Amino acid sequence: MKNLNKRKELAAKVLGVGKGRIVFDNARLAEIKEAITKQDIRDLFAEGIISIKPKKGRRTVVKRTTRRGIGKIKFNIKDKKRGYIILVRKFRGYLEELRKHGKVDEANYWQLRKKIKSGMFKTKAHFKEYINTMGAK
Repeated sequence: MKNLNKRKELAAKVLGVGKGRIVFDNARLAEIKEAITKQDIRDLFAEGIISIKPKKGRRTVVKRTTRRGIGKIKFNIKDKKRGYIILVRKFRGYLEELRKHGKVDEANYWQLRKKIKSGMFKTKAHFKEYINTMGAK
């Protein structure tokens, strides 16, 4: 198959496929060597001396319906943050009130502040219940 690379390139160009899909008939390589023009290549293809391998792999391109990547996944962080801020302010205000009235001592006050910050309590009722079970004065 010496010097058939150029023929293969020409055949690929004429037939509109890649070089890798062009197949020559080994028994008739002499005729392929003599082919110089595009028309010669077309004639050899019509005779079956030059053939094309079938495509491999996926037949149709399946396009993604959703785009993924940085900045493409959208959910609103601000709503969650706003809810957190409102709850934390409510709990801290209530805790400050309890401390003023002397119902919570300093050690428990700072422990409760940390638990509020970590998001342990979901509602004010839950927070009050926790304080009662904890044994506040």
